Amino acid sequence: MWSNFFVQQDEDGRIGVAGAGQSGGLGAMKGGRVHRRSHRMSDSLEGKIKLAFFVSIIGVTLTVLGMGTEFWVELAQPKNFIGNQTCQMAHYGLWKGCIRTLWVADIDPERTSCGPVELPGESNCTYFKFFTSGENAIIFKKTTNKNLNLAAAVLALMSLTMMVMGSICIIMSLSKGVPFFLKPASFCFILSGILVLLSILIFHQSVLALLSSDHSTPLHHELSWSVSCVGSAGVILIFGGLLFVILSLPFSPWQKCLPHKNSAT
Repeated sequence: MWSNFFVQQDEDGRIGVAGAGQSGGLGAMKGGRVHRRSHRMSDSLEGKIKLAFFVSIIGVTLTVLGMGTEFWVELAQPKNFIGNQTCQMAHYGLWKGCIRTLWVADIDPERTSCGPVELPGESNCTYFKFFTSGENAIIFKKTTNKNLNLAAAVLALMSLTMMVMGSICIIMSLSKGVPFFLKPASFCFILSGILVLLSILIFHQSVLALLSSDHSTPLHHELSWSVSCVGSAGVILIFGGLLFVILSLPFSPWQKCLPHKNSAT
């Protein structure tokens, strides 16, 4: 009987220790869950992230619109260069170029060159062969520099890749409810904006190289609305990336600055 009593006490003690251990483990798990939930973003921070993401999406939309069109630059001959009732002008972008034939009677009498491109006329558009056979394009007896054109196109594609990566980071941050992905997203958007602006700069250098390749045909050139879209997109992307940098900080910069202003006044 005494042996059974001591055995029962021993089992009760083990059960008590096990119960205490289990309760302690459950308490630790609950504490860990509470600690993890404390790192989730607040509703106000989530709203600010969505607003900054909307700004960045505007930049992405303008970039795609500008890159997909062939109105980066317009090259116009003098409207009386051919000597008949028509004149020719060209416009092209990163992937495709077009030659337009316009009626001289439709052109503003005060304008000396052919154009603008919005006037009715015939168009002949072809894709560049930089990416297939590696051939340079010839526009009004002037030859393009395929290395510069390829560099501008590659930078534009790299910027699109960074935009996609930044968007994925923001979507993951909003879905998981953690601000950890804000820093890589800010890096991606800022870098994409810089790449877009570099693409415009190199494209402009390719236009200058085209004009200097031959001087037999006088041409008037001007950057068109696609460059305006892409340039605005680059600035917006950099601005959106800076917003994500501010939102990823552990403190609010406005709260750090405003007390100093109040104390100074």
